Amino acid sequence: METTGRITNADGERVNTDKLVADLNVLTADVAQLRRAAAREAGQSIARVRAKAEESLKAAGVRAAEMQEVAMAKTRAAGQAADEYVRANPWQVAAIAGAAGLLLGLLISGSRDAES
Repeated sequence: METTGRITNADGERVNTDKLVADLNVLTADVAQLRRAAAREAGQSIARVRAKAEESLKAAGVRAAEMQEVAMAKTRAAGQAADEYVRANPWQVAAIAGAAGLLLGLLISGSRDAES
C-alpha cells in the first residue's frame, strides 16, 4: 500500500518513500544472502549474489538521489515563493510577525504565572 511520500521527479515519474524502503529491504536481503553464500562456498555463487547486491544498492542509491533532488527543488520553490510574498506584502508580513510575537509572549508569560 503506497500511502506516504508521493512526489514527482523532474521527468514526471512517481518517486515515493515506500519504493525506497522496498529497495532497501531488497538490498538487506541480498547482503544477507551474500554473507551466507560467503560462509558456505566461494566462486560462482558469491559472484552472482554480489552482483545482485550491487544492483540493489545502485537502485536504492538512484531512488534516494531522485528523492533528494525533488525535495531540494520543492524547498527552493517554497523559499522563492515566500521571498516573493514578503517583498510584495512587507507590511502584512510585519503585522503577522508582530502578532505572532505578541501571542508567543503572552503564552510564555502565562506559563510563568502558572508555575508560580
